[in-house]
Amino acid sequence: MKVLQTIAGFGAHSGGTSTCTYNLLSAMHRLVPEPCVDLLAPEVARSGDRLMGNGEQWIRTVPNDCVTPMGISRNMSRFLRENDFDIYHTNGMWMHINHMTCAIARKRHKPYVITPHGMLYPEALVRSAWKKRPLRALWFDRDVREASCVHVTCADEMKYIRNLGYRGPVALIGNPVAAPWYAADIFLARLCRVEPLWGVAFLGRLHPIKKVENLLYGVAQCAHAGVRVFVVGTGDSGYERFLHSEVERLGIANRVDFLGFLSGRDKFEQLARVDALFVPSDMENFGMIVPEALIVGTPVMASLGTPWEALNTERCGWWCDNSPESIANVINELYSMSNCERQAMGRRGRDYILHMFAADKVAGQMLALYRWLNGDDDKPEFVYE
Repeated sequence: MKVLQTIAGFGAHSGGTSTCTYNLLSAMHRLVPEPCVDLLAPEVARSGDRLMGNGEQWIRTVPNDCVTPMGISRNMSRFLRENDFDIYHTNGMWMHINHMTCAIARKRHKPYVITPHGMLYPEALVRSAWKKRPLRALWFDRDVREASCVHVTCADEMKYIRNLGYRGPVALIGNPVAAPWYAADIFLARLCRVEPLWGVAFLGRLHPIKKVENLLYGVAQCAHAGVRVFVVGTGDSGYERFLHSEVERLGIANRVDFLGFLSGRDKFEQLARVDALFVPSDMENFGMIVPEALIVGTPVMASLGTPWEALNTERCGWWCDNSPESIANVINELYSMSNCERQAMGRRGRDYILHMFAADKVAGQMLALYRWLNGDDDKPEFVYE
């Protein structure tokens, strides 16, 4: 069985979609004796970025000749035409490689999987709807409708896929959380910390949908005047300027640090340095930063627009409204707790992530899905029809 996954961009700065894809394929290659899943991606063109991973042979890149906002690439199309696979699997929507992957699979009568990565949520569809409507009519509605399976990472995403009219199989498989080898050391160091840092953080792409300003407004309203905020990430330059101006307007500039983009060990150490991570986004499909914070023992507040109700049920954080008032209440509660209580929340969060989203477990589920689509095994229990 030979499987090809495709993705429109695989740079280290590309965001959660690239990270999820890399973690999943890396884990699959650890589980199988012979590599059976390749990934097709264009070479990185953006200055200052680099290709995700460590030069693994299963990462099949072609010279980046992408043109137009859709990333139309002759080199990617040529690779698809000249190489044959048993199963095709594309990550994301709206890019030329996503459609070409589906079209080639249909032409060759091979099964194909789409992982939308949240790009078919109602909130996502209304953004740039003037571009997406004609693309749906031309290509993507058919691509989804005739998919052999759509892979979703949470129940909400499955609901939205069904609401769009897709009636085929849906595989509900969470994103893998690949804890780096140093995560355990960082977690233990956090447990040894005696006093709180009186600091909270946002970490992610800076974009209006992330509602970082609500965290700033909440901090300005909360009863603890000493709370610091660490904003980690880059993105929309206009939005970043807006956040800086709001910090000045609120009079909290001396308590807010903009740290820019962090990755690798630097990212995980920053997550462990703060008392809680805040994810006030209007909408997140999975939100990889949530399990990454929990894996180092940091409690998380995530908005109701994320699929993280487990923060409440597992008692490792807060799943609540993202209004400034709600965020201020969470901060007040956070700092009314003892350090031991915060550490207990962190331990519960780490245990939950290791149990539910270990990379090898998720990789085994994806391999089981491929075996079923290839006619080699029975339908897995996580596939819904």
